[in-house]
Amino acid sequence: MTNPALAGNQTNRMGPSWNPLVAPETAGQVPVLDFETVYEAHVDFAWRAARRLGLGAADAEDVVQETFVVVHRRLAEFEGRADIKTWVFKILFHIVRHHFRAHQRRPGDRASDDPGSVQELATEQDPASAYERSEALAVLDRLLGQLDEDRREVLVLSEIEQMTLAQIAEVTGANPNTVASRLRVARQEFEKLLLRFQAQERRRQL
Repeated sequence: MTNPALAGNQTNRMGPSWNPLVAPETAGQVPVLDFETVYEAHVDFAWRAARRLGLGAADAEDVVQETFVVVHRRLAEFEGRADIKTWVFKILFHIVRHHFRAHQRRPGDRASDDPGSVQELATEQDPASAYERSEALAVLDRLLGQLDEDRREVLVLSEIEQMTLAQIAEVTGANPNTVASRLRVARQEFEKLLLRFQAQERRRQL
């Protein structure tokens, strides 16, 4: 994936105390995060999250690039009040929401010949394992796409991205009690959808 904002960005790595996430600090100033390192540390996570939130490969590419353009522009404003990963995800999350609303689409509407699946398969050394993984992800996407937006989001953040209730509340703008309630219902609904899918598969194989 091409980094949209790295041209000419050089980092001073001299000195034994160099921190790869922080550019050299000037006395009395808050340390400034290094964009290149933030990008490298979080771009794969952002791509995976965009896909699990329901974007196809091409749309995920656009959204992730837009996310890091915003990160690059706003990085100097980051004050460290939240984890940097949560902060990046919050930007991604709102861009994904805007994308679906602007295009009047729902997660799960991805084309069955999504090129992302082909690319993922191509990177696997074991074709059989790659196929099984691709099939499992397709089922996951389909089931997640049947949940309403709020419940799908908290389920992805909790179960796939392993975020805490506090982090999910920070990303979504909901209070932790609301997040906990949505997550409980989302887990119940997803379990029902999965059981229904498994029953249909058993009947199909008879």
